[in-house]
Amino acid sequence: MEFLFDGDPAARATILLAHGAGAAMDTPWMAAVAGKLAERGLRVARFEFAYMAGRRSGGSKRPPPKVTLLAEEYRAAIAALPGDGRLIIGGKSMGGRVASLIADELFAEGRIAGLLCLGYPFHPTGKPETLRTEHLAALRPPTLICQGTRDPFGTREEVAGYGLSRAIALHWLEDGDHDLKPRKRETGLTLDDHLSSTADAIARWALDLA
Repeated sequence: MEFLFDGDPAARATILLAHGAGAAMDTPWMAAVAGKLAERGLRVARFEFAYMAGRRSGGSKRPPPKVTLLAEEYRAAIAALPGDGRLIIGGKSMGGRVASLIADELFAEGRIAGLLCLGYPFHPTGKPETLRTEHLAALRPPTLICQGTRDPFGTREEVAGYGLSRAIALHWLEDGDHDLKPRKRETGLTLDDHLSSTADAIARWALDLA
């Protein structure tokens, strides 16, 4: 298992991040988020699921495997992660969803302090009736979901109608899409602005857990 690390190895908390379904762990977006969190006193570790890592060696661009297999890979990444201290798991889109499926068990075992989801895919785009929220109703670990208000995988209006656990806090990015990017003409803000404010919110939340 290979990791990309940002931040002080002795930080009070480590955030383990998995990538989304179609983009690797070293995309500019993932690198920007990791860098901003490191600047705010957190250690960040990024890893790739096997299907994505296989593309680097000339493998086919096949879609992700079943989420149950990805969950086992996520558990393996946690087991392989070096270092001590408080651990928060999560990821971008699919990566955050996979982490959310194992978070209850790991929290009950005392192995994680919280869950972080960056652009949670509440439903497939264009299919608001196909919800991925059942396990979120009784989720126990402290959870932060950072979501754009116009995310096609779950807008603010849609999410307001979901029965989510009280352990879940939502940090909304005004006019943000699935990458949290706003339309500058509409808001006067840039993606970097939103990623910076997101990192601020994550740091406050994560360091409280540590």
